[in-house]
Amino acid sequence: MPKQPKRILVVDDEENARIGLSRLLAKEGFLVDSVANGFEALNYLREQEVNLIVTDINMPEMNGITFLKELNRSYPASNVIMITAYGGVESYIEAMNLGAFEYINKPVKIDELKSILKKIFKETSH
Repeated sequence: MPKQPKRILVVDDEENARIGLSRLLAKEGFLVDSVANGFEALNYLREQEVNLIVTDINMPEMNGITFLKELNRSYPASNVIMITAYGGVESYIEAMNLGAFEYINKPVKIDELKSILKKIFKETSH
């Protein structure tokens, strides 16, 4: 029986980054949807389950850390990769303590992302 493609939600307020990352993931065979902020993401998740969320940290209205806290409250089993162009040790530690699977810097390197995706989906395929 063929494997069901994994669904990924990309959350980023920067349209070019959101589109670029979505295309990259789609090319790798994933079903990808994208939204511009944490509020849109939470609304989306009420309607659609996903296997992974890739979210920017620095976003207006609801930043990635606040979004991660909301995910922990409403969707505690979520796999989350945090991405940022402004990586700092504090946000890294906070994201990891809140249960982010990984934290990577922009621009996203495809090989780094592929490696993380392999780890996530190997660990969650039981």
